[in-house]
Amino acid sequence: MRIWITGVLALAGWVAAGMAGAQDLMVEKKVFELPSFTTQSGRTLKQVRVGWESYGTLNADKSNAVLICHFFSGNSHAAGKYAASDAAPGYWDAIIGPGKAIDTDKYFVIASDTLVNLNTGDPKTTTTGPASIDPDTGKPYALDFPIVGIRDFVEVQKALVESLGIKKLALVAGPSMGSLQTFEWAASHPEMVAKAMPVIGAAEADAMLIGWLDVWAAPVLVDSNWNGGNYYGKAPPLAGLAKALAAVTLQANHQDWANATFGRRPAKEGDDPAKALLNRFQFQSVLDNAGAARAKVSDANHFLYLIKANQLFTAGGTSLADGMAKIRAPMLYITQPKDLVFTPDAVERTVKAAKDAGRDITHVTIDGSRGHLDGVMSMKQAEGAIRAFLAK
Repeated sequence: MRIWITGVLALAGWVAAGMAGAQDLMVEKKVFELPSFTTQSGRTLKQVRVGWESYGTLNADKSNAVLICHFFSGNSHAAGKYAASDAAPGYWDAIIGPGKAIDTDKYFVIASDTLVNLNTGDPKTTTTGPASIDPDTGKPYALDFPIVGIRDFVEVQKALVESLGIKKLALVAGPSMGSLQTFEWAASHPEMVAKAMPVIGAAEADAMLIGWLDVWAAPVLVDSNWNGGNYYGKAPPLAGLAKALAAVTLQANHQDWANATFGRRPAKEGDDPAKALLNRFQFQSVLDNAGAARAKVSDANHFLYLIKANQLFTAGGTSLADGMAKIRAPMLYITQPKDLVFTPDAVERTVKAAKDAGRDITHVTIDGSRGHLDGVMSMKQAEGAIRAFLAK
Protein backbone atom coordinates (compact mmCIF):
# COMPACT_ATOMS: atom_id res chain seq x y z
CA MET A 1 0.00 0.00 0.00
CA ARG A 2 3.44 3.46 -1.46
CA ILE A 3 1.94 1.53 0.22
CA TRP A 4 0.85 0.78 -0.15
CA ILE A 5 -0.97 0.97 1.51
CA THR A 6 -1.50 -1.21 1.67
CA GLY A 7 -1.75 -0.50 0.19
CA VAL A 8 1.03 0.67 -0.97
CA LEU A 9 3.68 3.66 0.07
CA ALA A 10 6.52 5.23 -1.72
CA LEU A 11 7.04 8.91 -1.84
CA ALA A 12 7.06 10.28 -5.36
CA GLY A 13 10.69 11.31 -5.33
CA TRP A 14 11.92 7.90 -4.25
CA VAL A 15 9.77 6.12 -6.79
CA ALA A 16 11.12 8.42 -9.47
CA ALA A 17 14.67 7.64 -8.39
CA GLY A 18 14.05 3.97 -9.02
CA MET A 19 12.58 4.44 -12.49
CA ALA A 20 15.24 4.47 -15.12
CA GLY A 21 14.61 5.54 -18.67
CA ALA A 22 11.47 7.65 -18.97
CA GLN A 23 9.15 6.56 -21.74
CA ASP A 24 7.40 8.67 -24.35
CA LEU A 25 3.88 7.31 -23.72
CA MET A 26 1.72 10.43 -23.33
CA VAL A 27 -1.49 10.15 -21.31
CA GLU A 28 -4.44 12.34 -20.36
CA LYS A 29 -6.21 12.41 -17.01
CA LYS A 30 -10.01 12.14 -17.23
CA VAL A 31 -12.86 12.21 -14.71
CA PHE A 32 -15.62 9.64 -14.24
CA GLU A 33 -18.76 10.66 -12.35
CA LEU A 34 -21.58 8.61 -10.86
CA PRO A 35 -24.75 10.62 -10.09
CA SER A 36 -25.25 8.31 -7.10
CA PHE A 37 -23.37 5.44 -5.53
CA THR A 38 -24.53 3.19 -2.71
CA THR A 39 -21.72 1.98 -0.49
CA GLN A 40 -21.53 -1.49 1.03
CA SER A 41 -22.64 0.11 4.29
CA GLY A 42 -25.91 1.11 2.63
CA ARG A 43 -25.24 4.85 2.45
CA THR A 44 -25.94 6.53 -0.89
CA LEU A 45 -23.55 9.27 -2.01
CA LYS A 46 -24.33 11.83 -4.69
CA GLN A 47 -21.95 13.00 -7.42
CA VAL A 48 -19.14 10.53 -6.82
CA ARG A 49 -16.13 11.48 -8.93
CA VAL A 50 -12.84 9.67 -9.55
CA GLY A 51 -10.00 10.39 -11.94
CA TRP A 52 -8.83 7.85 -14.48
CA GLU A 53 -6.50 7.40 -17.42
CA SER A 54 -5.87 4.84 -20.11
CA TYR A 55 -3.09 3.56 -22.32
CA GLY A 56 -3.52 1.76 -25.63
CA THR A 57 -6.68 1.24 -27.69
CA LEU A 58 -9.83 -0.70 -26.86
CA ASN A 59 -10.45 -3.28 -29.59
CA ALA A 60 -13.72 -3.75 -31.47
CA ASP A 61 -15.12 -6.50 -29.26
CA LYS A 62 -13.76 -4.82 -26.10
CA SER A 63 -11.93 -7.95 -25.03
CA ASN A 64 -8.45 -6.49 -24.47
CA ALA A 65 -9.05 -4.34 -21.38
CA VAL A 66 -6.68 -4.46 -18.40
CA LEU A 67 -7.39 -2.74 -15.08
CA ILE A 68 -4.53 -1.52 -12.87
CA CYS A 69 -5.36 -0.76 -9.21
CA HIS A 70 -3.11 1.60 -7.28
CA PHE A 71 -1.36 1.36 -3.91
CA PHE A 72 -2.25 3.13 -0.66
CA SER A 73 -0.69 6.51 -1.32
CA GLY A 74 -0.82 6.33 -5.11
CA ASN A 75 -3.29 7.37 -7.75
CA SER A 76 -4.21 6.32 -11.27
CA HIS A 77 -0.90 7.37 -12.81
CA ALA A 78 0.43 3.89 -13.53
CA ALA A 79 2.40 4.61 -16.71
CA GLY A 80 3.47 7.24 -19.19
CA LYS A 81 3.67 10.99 -18.70
CA TYR A 82 1.17 13.81 -18.77
CA ALA A 83 3.79 16.06 -20.36
CA ALA A 84 7.26 15.49 -21.80
CA SER A 85 8.65 17.75 -19.07
CA ASP A 86 7.37 15.49 -16.25
CA ALA A 87 10.20 14.38 -13.97
CA ALA A 88 9.15 10.73 -14.04
CA PRO A 89 6.55 8.46 -15.64
CA GLY A 90 3.83 6.55 -13.82
CA TYR A 91 4.84 4.10 -11.11
CA TRP A 92 4.58 0.87 -13.19
CA ASP A 93 5.96 2.34 -16.41
CA ALA A 94 8.62 -0.39 -16.41
CA ILE A 95 5.97 -2.99 -17.26
CA ILE A 96 3.17 -1.00 -18.96
CA GLY A 97 3.62 0.47 -22.44
CA PRO A 98 4.35 -0.36 -26.06
CA GLY A 99 6.25 -3.65 -26.26
CA LYS A 100 6.44 -4.02 -22.48
CA ALA A 101 5.15 -6.89 -20.33
CA ILE A 102 1.65 -5.38 -20.32
CA ASP A 103 1.86 -4.35 -23.95
CA THR A 104 -0.26 -1.32 -24.84
CA ASP A 105 0.06 -2.24 -28.51
CA LYS A 106 -2.11 -5.22 -27.55
CA TYR A 107 -4.01 -4.19 -24.42
CA PHE A 108 -6.20 -1.25 -23.45
CA VAL A 109 -5.04 -0.43 -19.93
CA ILE A 110 -7.27 1.49 -17.50
CA ALA A 111 -6.26 2.93 -14.12
CA SER A 112 -8.43 4.98 -11.76
CA ASP A 113 -8.18 6.91 -8.51
CA THR A 114 -9.94 5.28 -5.56
CA LEU A 115 -12.52 6.75 -3.26
CA VAL A 116 -10.92 8.56 -0.27
CA ASN A 117 -7.69 8.91 -2.26
CA LEU A 118 -4.92 10.42 -0.18
CA ASN A 119 -3.71 12.97 -2.71
CA THR A 120 -6.38 15.64 -2.41
CA GLY A 121 -3.85 18.44 -3.03
CA ASP A 122 -2.64 16.96 -6.30
CA PRO A 123 -4.39 18.57 -9.31
CA LYS A 124 -3.98 15.28 -11.20
CA THR A 125 -6.05 13.37 -8.62
CA THR A 126 -9.85 13.35 -8.49
CA THR A 127 -11.58 11.57 -5.63
CA THR A 128 -14.64 11.66 -3.40
CA GLY A 129 -14.08 11.42 0.34
CA PRO A 130 -14.22 13.32 3.65
CA ALA A 131 -12.63 16.44 2.13
CA SER A 132 -15.29 16.58 -0.62
CA ILE A 133 -18.30 18.88 -0.42
CA ASP A 134 -21.50 17.12 0.58
CA PRO A 135 -24.07 18.29 -2.02
CA ASP A 136 -26.78 18.19 0.66
CA THR A 137 -25.01 20.53 3.09
CA GLY A 138 -22.56 22.53 0.98
CA LYS A 139 -19.86 21.67 3.51
CA PRO A 140 -17.06 19.05 3.58
CA TYR A 141 -18.28 15.65 4.72
CA ALA A 142 -15.48 15.30 7.30
CA LEU A 143 -16.29 12.26 9.47
CA ASP A 144 -19.87 12.19 8.24
CA PHE A 145 -18.50 10.45 5.16
CA PRO A 146 -19.46 6.76 5.35
CA ILE A 147 -16.89 4.08 6.07
CA VAL A 148 -15.81 2.59 2.76
CA GLY A 149 -13.85 -0.56 2.05
CA ILE A 150 -11.89 -2.18 -0.74
CA ARG A 151 -15.15 -3.57 -2.16
CA ASP A 152 -16.45 0.00 -2.55
CA PHE A 153 -13.30 0.94 -4.47
CA VAL A 154 -13.93 -2.04 -6.73
CA GLU A 155 -17.59 -1.20 -7.29
CA VAL A 156 -16.73 2.31 -8.48
CA GLN A 157 -14.12 0.83 -10.81
CA LYS A 158 -16.72 -1.65 -12.07
CA ALA A 159 -19.06 1.21 -12.94
CA LEU A 160 -16.24 2.93 -14.83
CA VAL A 161 -15.37 -0.27 -16.72
CA GLU A 162 -18.99 -0.93 -17.63
CA SER A 163 -19.46 2.67 -18.80
CA LEU A 164 -16.88 1.87 -21.48
CA GLY A 165 -18.90 -1.14 -22.63
CA ILE A 166 -16.40 -3.63 -21.21
CA LYS A 167 -17.94 -6.84 -19.88
CA LYS A 168 -14.79 -8.78 -19.02
CA LEU A 169 -11.25 -7.73 -18.08
CA ALA A 170 -8.34 -9.61 -19.60
CA LEU A 171 -6.33 -8.83 -16.46
CA VAL A 172 -6.75 -7.07 -13.13
CA ALA A 173 -3.49 -6.22 -11.37
CA GLY A 174 -1.99 -3.89 -8.81
CA PRO A 175 0.63 -3.50 -6.07
CA SER A 176 0.02 -3.35 -2.30
CA MET A 177 -3.46 -1.90 -1.76
CA GLY A 178 -3.81 -2.52 -5.48
CA SER A 179 -3.31 -6.22 -4.78
CA LEU A 180 -6.16 -6.09 -2.27
CA GLN A 181 -8.38 -4.62 -4.95
CA THR A 182 -7.19 -7.32 -7.37
CA PHE A 183 -8.13 -10.12 -4.95
CA GLU A 184 -11.48 -8.39 -4.32
CA TRP A 185 -12.23 -8.09 -8.02
CA ALA A 186 -11.46 -11.78 -8.55
CA ALA A 187 -13.59 -12.89 -5.58
CA SER A 188 -16.54 -10.52 -5.96
CA HIS A 189 -16.82 -10.45 -9.75
CA PRO A 190 -15.28 -13.72 -10.97
CA GLU A 191 -17.24 -13.58 -14.23
CA MET A 192 -15.49 -10.31 -15.16
CA VAL A 193 -11.87 -11.27 -14.42
CA ALA A 194 -10.01 -13.49 -16.88
CA LYS A 195 -6.67 -13.27 -15.05
CA ALA A 196 -5.45 -11.64 -11.83
CA MET A 197 -2.01 -10.38 -10.81
CA PRO A 198 -1.82 -9.28 -7.16
CA VAL A 199 1.59 -7.85 -6.24
CA ILE A 200 3.14 -7.30 -2.77
CA GLY A 201 -0.08 -7.94 -0.92
CA ALA A 202 -2.23 -10.62 0.71
CA ALA A 203 -5.82 -11.77 0.44
CA GLU A 204 -6.62 -10.69 4.00
CA ALA A 205 -5.44 -8.06 6.47
CA ASP A 206 -4.18 -10.08 9.43
CA ALA A 207 -4.01 -8.95 13.06
CA MET A 208 -0.46 -7.63 12.82
CA LEU A 209 -1.24 -5.54 9.76
CA ILE A 210 -4.31 -4.15 11.50
CA GLY A 211 -2.08 -3.20 14.43
CA TRP A 212 0.60 -1.60 12.28
CA LEU A 213 -2.01 0.41 10.43
CA ASP A 214 -3.18 1.69 13.79
CA VAL A 215 0.38 2.81 14.53
CA TRP A 216 0.38 4.70 11.23
CA ALA A 217 -2.85 6.46 12.20
CA ALA A 218 -1.82 7.41 15.74
CA PRO A 219 0.14 10.62 15.00
CA VAL A 220 -2.88 12.10 13.21
CA LEU A 221 -5.28 11.24 16.02
CA VAL A 222 -3.12 12.90 18.69
CA ASP A 223 -2.54 16.09 16.69
CA SER A 224 -4.80 18.70 18.33
CA ASN A 225 -5.46 20.27 14.93
CA TRP A 226 -7.23 17.08 13.82
CA ASN A 227 -10.10 18.20 16.08
CA GLY A 228 -12.17 15.07 15.66
CA GLY A 229 -11.88 15.38 11.89
CA ASN A 230 -13.37 18.88 11.83
CA TYR A 231 -10.42 20.91 10.58
CA TYR A 232 -11.64 22.07 7.16
CA GLY A 233 -11.34 25.83 6.92
CA LYS A 234 -8.91 25.74 9.85
CA ALA A 235 -5.28 24.70 10.38
CA PRO A 236 -5.01 21.06 9.25
CA PRO A 237 -3.13 18.44 11.31
CA LEU A 238 -0.01 18.62 9.16
CA ALA A 239 2.43 17.73 11.95
CA GLY A 240 0.57 14.52 12.78
CA LEU A 241 0.05 13.59 9.15
CA ALA A 242 3.73 14.20 8.37
CA LYS A 243 4.79 11.84 11.16
CA ALA A 244 2.22 9.29 10.01
CA LEU A 245 3.57 9.37 6.47
CA ALA A 246 7.12 9.07 7.79
CA ALA A 247 6.05 5.85 9.56
CA VAL A 248 4.49 4.54 6.36
CA THR A 249 7.65 5.29 4.42
CA LEU A 250 9.81 3.55 7.01
CA GLN A 251 7.81 0.32 6.94
CA ALA A 252 7.51 0.36 3.16
CA ASN A 253 11.27 0.15 2.90
CA HIS A 254 13.82 -2.30 4.32
CA GLN A 255 16.84 -2.12 6.59
CA ASP A 256 19.17 -3.23 3.80
CA TRP A 257 18.46 -0.02 1.93
CA ALA A 258 18.39 2.18 5.05
CA ASN A 259 21.69 0.88 6.40
CA ALA A 260 23.49 1.04 3.06
CA THR A 261 22.18 4.50 2.20
CA PHE A 262 22.28 6.31 5.55
CA GLY A 263 23.97 4.17 8.18
CA ARG A 264 24.45 6.02 11.45
CA ARG A 265 25.48 9.38 10.01
CA PRO A 266 24.26 12.49 11.84
CA ALA A 267 21.70 14.69 10.16
CA LYS A 268 24.07 17.64 10.38
CA GLU A 269 27.85 17.37 10.35
CA GLY A 270 29.19 18.12 13.81
CA ASP A 271 25.86 17.64 15.57
CA ASP A 272 26.57 14.33 17.26
CA PRO A 273 23.24 12.69 18.26
CA ALA A 274 24.95 11.63 21.50
CA LYS A 275 25.63 15.24 22.50
CA ALA A 276 22.10 16.63 22.64
CA LEU A 277 18.58 15.23 22.79
CA LEU A 278 17.48 17.09 19.65
CA ASN A 279 20.53 16.20 17.57
CA ARG A 280 19.37 13.65 15.03
CA PHE A 281 20.55 10.94 12.69
CA GLN A 282 20.38 11.54 8.95
CA PHE A 283 17.77 8.86 8.39
CA GLN A 284 15.46 10.45 10.96
CA SER A 285 15.73 13.76 9.17
CA VAL A 286 15.14 12.22 5.74
CA LEU A 287 12.00 10.43 6.92
CA ASP A 288 10.62 13.58 8.54
CA ASN A 289 11.35 15.78 5.53
CA ALA A 290 9.73 13.29 3.19
CA GLY A 291 6.67 13.00 5.42
CA ALA A 292 6.31 16.76 5.71
CA ALA A 293 6.53 17.25 1.94
CA ARG A 294 3.92 14.58 1.29
CA ALA A 295 1.57 15.87 3.98
CA LYS A 296 1.23 19.21 2.19
CA VAL A 297 -0.66 17.57 -0.71
CA SER A 298 -2.54 14.97 1.37
CA ASP A 299 -5.61 14.94 3.60
CA ALA A 300 -5.53 13.51 7.11
CA ASN A 301 -9.11 12.22 7.13
CA HIS A 302 -8.58 10.52 3.77
CA PHE A 303 -5.49 8.88 5.27
CA LEU A 304 -7.55 7.55 8.19
CA TYR A 305 -10.32 6.29 5.91
CA LEU A 306 -7.76 4.46 3.77
CA ILE A 307 -6.36 2.82 6.88
CA LYS A 308 -9.83 1.65 7.91
CA ALA A 309 -10.50 0.27 4.42
CA ASN A 310 -7.30 -1.75 4.54
CA GLN A 311 -7.91 -2.99 8.08
CA LEU A 312 -11.36 -4.26 7.13
CA PHE A 313 -10.15 -6.19 4.10
CA THR A 314 -10.84 -9.85 3.49
CA ALA A 315 -11.17 -10.89 -0.16
CA GLY A 316 -14.81 -11.58 -0.90
CA GLY A 317 -15.86 -9.96 2.37
CA THR A 318 -16.22 -13.15 4.39
CA SER A 319 -13.15 -15.20 5.27
CA LEU A 320 -9.88 -16.00 3.55
CA ALA A 321 -11.07 -19.51 2.68
CA ASP A 322 -14.47 -18.37 1.43
CA GLY A 323 -12.94 -15.60 -0.64
CA MET A 324 -10.52 -17.95 -2.35
CA ALA A 325 -13.36 -20.39 -3.07
CA LYS A 326 -15.10 -17.65 -5.10
CA ILE A 327 -12.12 -16.90 -7.32
CA ARG A 328 -12.05 -18.47 -10.78
CA ALA A 329 -9.28 -16.53 -12.50
CA PRO A 330 -5.72 -17.89 -12.75
CA MET A 331 -3.46 -15.80 -10.52
CA LEU A 332 0.13 -14.64 -10.87
CA TYR A 333 1.10 -13.69 -7.32
CA ILE A 334 4.26 -11.56 -7.08
CA THR A 335 5.84 -10.86 -3.68
CA GLN A 336 9.09 -9.66 -2.10
CA PRO A 337 10.45 -11.88 0.72
CA LYS A 338 11.80 -8.82 2.59
CA ASP A 339 8.42 -7.09 2.65
CA LEU A 340 7.76 -5.57 6.09
CA VAL A 341 4.13 -4.66 5.30
CA PHE A 342 2.81 -7.89 3.80
CA THR A 343 5.18 -10.25 5.53
CA PRO A 344 6.21 -13.74 4.36
CA ASP A 345 3.80 -15.44 6.76
CA ALA A 346 0.85 -13.45 5.37
CA VAL A 347 1.97 -14.39 1.87
CA GLU A 348 2.22 -18.06 2.86
CA ARG A 349 -1.32 -18.00 4.24
CA THR A 350 -2.61 -16.54 1.00
CA VAL A 351 -0.83 -19.16 -1.12
CA LYS A 352 -2.04 -21.97 1.15
CA ALA A 353 -5.63 -20.73 1.03
CA ALA A 354 -5.49 -20.55 -2.76
CA LYS A 355 -4.10 -24.06 -3.06
CA ASP A 356 -6.53 -25.46 -0.49
CA ALA A 357 -9.36 -24.01 -2.59
CA GLY A 358 -7.91 -25.57 -5.74
CA ARG A 359 -7.11 -22.23 -7.31
CA ASP A 360 -4.66 -21.81 -10.20
CA ILE A 361 -1.92 -19.73 -8.59
CA THR A 362 1.66 -19.14 -9.69
CA HIS A 363 3.81 -17.54 -6.99
CA VAL A 364 7.01 -15.72 -7.98
CA THR A 365 9.27 -13.42 -5.98
CA ILE A 366 11.37 -10.39 -6.82
CA ASP A 367 14.59 -9.28 -5.16
CA GLY A 368 15.95 -5.95 -3.99
CA SER A 369 16.95 -3.86 -1.01
CA ARG A 370 13.73 -1.84 -0.73
CA GLY A 371 11.41 -4.50 0.65
CA HIS A 372 7.74 -3.64 0.03
CA LEU A 373 8.65 -0.88 -2.40
CA ASP A 374 10.37 -3.32 -4.74
CA GLY A 375 6.85 -4.20 -5.90
CA VAL A 376 6.69 -0.69 -7.33
CA MET A 377 10.31 0.06 -8.15
CA SER A 378 11.74 -3.30 -9.24
CA MET A 379 8.93 -4.80 -11.31
CA LYS A 380 11.11 -5.10 -14.41
CA GLN A 381 12.42 -8.29 -12.76
CA ALA A 382 9.00 -9.88 -13.18
CA GLU A 383 8.68 -9.06 -16.87
CA GLY A 384 9.30 -12.62 -18.04
CA ALA A 385 6.83 -14.11 -15.59
CA ILE A 386 4.18 -11.55 -16.57
CA ARG A 387 4.64 -12.19 -20.29
CA ALA A 388 4.39 -15.96 -19.77
CA PHE A 389 1.28 -15.56 -17.61
CA LEU A 390 -0.51 -13.37 -20.15
CA ALA A 391 0.47 -15.71 -23.00
CA LYS A 392 -1.21 -18.76 -21.40
